[in-house]
Amino acid sequence: MAGFIGIGQRSAWAGVGGLALLILAWAGARAAAAKPAAATPRFTLPAACEIGRDCFIQNYVDHDPGPGRLDFACGRLSYEGHKGTDVRLPDYRAMERGVAVLAAADGVVRAVRDGMEDVNIRTTGPEAVKNREAGNSVVLMHGNGWETQYGHMKRGSVAVKPGDRVRAGQPLGEIGLSGFTEFPHVHFEVRHEGRAVDPFTGKGMDAAGAPACPPGGRPATVAAGAAPPEDGTMWVRPEDLRYIETALLSVGLAVERPEPEQARRGAYDMEALPADAPLLVVWTDVMGALAGDRRRVRILDEAGRALFDHEETQKDSKVSQFAFAGLRRPKEGWPSTGSLRAVVTLTRDGRPFAEMERRLPVR
Repeated sequence: MAGFIGIGQRSAWAGVGGLALLILAWAGARAAAAKPAAATPRFTLPAACEIGRDCFIQNYVDHDPGPGRLDFACGRLSYEGHKGTDVRLPDYRAMERGVAVLAAADGVVRAVRDGMEDVNIRTTGPEAVKNREAGNSVVLMHGNGWETQYGHMKRGSVAVKPGDRVRAGQPLGEIGLSGFTEFPHVHFEVRHEGRAVDPFTGKGMDAAGAPACPPGGRPATVAAGAAPPEDGTMWVRPEDLRYIETALLSVGLAVERPEPEQARRGAYDMEALPADAPLLVVWTDVMGALAGDRRRVRILDEAGRALFDHEETQKDSKVSQFAFAGLRRPKEGWPSTGSLRAVVTLTRDGRPFAEMERRLPVR
């Protein structure tokens, strides 16, 4: 067994307060507003991805009337004053491949913005996006005072202009990292007469109130992994928007202490483990970790023998968390043939609920 365990973690508050409304030229588009058949629109998923497989809902509308945070299902996937639904990608590589932002309902384009860079707000600072917090965005009108906003889109991807009529499911652009954000996602916001509305409940923020929640803040309205309730939902297919309280977004390997931004961009990807690598570190990106969760990290050789086996308990609940653990090169060196497997398992209340592995050939 190796004589070193290096463990570290960095937490990122995965949210930004008070996403500003766009102040844009809209060239008389309001006059061309679509006239929907129903007074209240229904929405489809605003991104070309599958929730729980290649994208996740990181933040919901905040239902806590005080300074805390509370999503519609009594969970912690929100932040103070958040007015929308954040559909995130697991990493930057998914963003670079391109994931379309889709119109959630028929409508008319009221306003657009494009040209802002895709960069983490921790790099630029808030002043760099002052009054442009939503980043590259599109606002659609749906008639009867309803509109939707799609924020943080990729620079150069906006594919519509003010006055365009669009259909539900039509691409508006691509998910990006523009504006006040720390991870690639589209901020989808529903408004009626200028008031934010939660599409999972159909209620305005000023009328929603806090849901009745049990002690501990565990989901009560919706079981983890279940579809939101039909009652009040504005989604056409609520089964496509399963409530996922915690998700293992990514697992990777590095031969040095990994940095979150570099890891998410694929900087540590390698075809094989170099024989002279001084370290082998497993990094993880987790959404919605809860206090008391257990995270087990193992590095196994070709025969399944453990070169490294470490488990720790989550001390505090985190909306987003990057962590790593690993070992130094053994005295006898790394295995000379086959592959190594890094396996990360998340356990809650004694039961595993998420697992991901990465395989790395040795040479």
